Amino acid sequence: MSILVTGVTGFLGSQLFAHLKNNGYSLKAMLRAKNDLFLGGVIVPTIGPKSDFSQVFTGCEVVIHCAARVHVMNDNSSNPLESFREINTYGTLNLAQQAADAGIKRFIFISTIKVNGEFTELGKPFKPNDNYITSDPYGLSKYEAEVGLRKIAQKTGMEVVIIRPPLVYGVGVKANFASLLKLTVKGIPLPLGGIKQNKRSLVAIENLVDLIETCIDHPKAANQIFLVSDDDDISTTHLLKSMAEALNVSSKLIPIPASWITIVANLVGKPAISQRLCGSLQVDISQTKSLLGWKPPFSHSHCMKKIADNFLESN
Repeated sequence: MSILVTGVTGFLGSQLFAHLKNNGYSLKAMLRAKNDLFLGGVIVPTIGPKSDFSQVFTGCEVVIHCAARVHVMNDNSSNPLESFREINTYGTLNLAQQAADAGIKRFIFISTIKVNGEFTELGKPFKPNDNYITSDPYGLSKYEAEVGLRKIAQKTGMEVVIIRPPLVYGVGVKANFASLLKLTVKGIPLPLGGIKQNKRSLVAIENLVDLIETCIDHPKAANQIFLVSDDDDISTTHLLKSMAEALNVSSKLIPIPASWITIVANLVGKPAISQRLCGSLQVDISQTKSLLGWKPPFSHSHCMKKIADNFLESN
């Protein structure tokens, strides 16, 4: 079986490609520009509504679509929603329609939990068939792609698999997760020791990659939506303590109440920051486990240790 993977230079795509290659799959990379790490890859400069993908599907049976315009803080686009739609919605649907026309059997789309929303009430996790409630431009662009993909599946018979991960972490992770690693290893006190009552679902990249591999040919994955996590929801304080333990440093967390952090964040006009730190975002992966007979193969502590060891070796 030959598989086309998009987004192979990204955080997820690169590790997925390497994992599948090591497991003996026949792979083809779709690239925006020539890259010596992916010899034989097909170059398509942009994933947009008018892009020609006719040359990329030759010999392939499955497409795994990881490429996307990702969620960014302080987006400077004059119209963020349309900027996200250009690639994540219109480009994705163009790719999928041409894939179906070329006889691709299965199209695996890496979406986002932001399709469901930004937060949950404690103990009330998102489920695959919950009503769409997001107002986030990135999440909306992914949701609209999902709707279009299901229509393409109905019209053409191409199987579509949708996977909605929450925050993905692993070796090479950047943004806020990387910043917390740096602050923790430097022993800088953080005022986050009192955020113990929230729960957040995370997914290690190793677990996400394993689920994607499962969905390549599992008969029950066809035309399904899957939520994914480590199946071990943790609080913000727990996350930072596990980070310190993996780095083999003392955890220096100041136990400031979460309510104080929320008040200060609101006063300075940054309510989203307090929501990410103090709020909950849980996903229910029971359907993923029961339908596919799948469970996350790696624990949070194992994956965090792997990240910490790599971080210490690189810094």
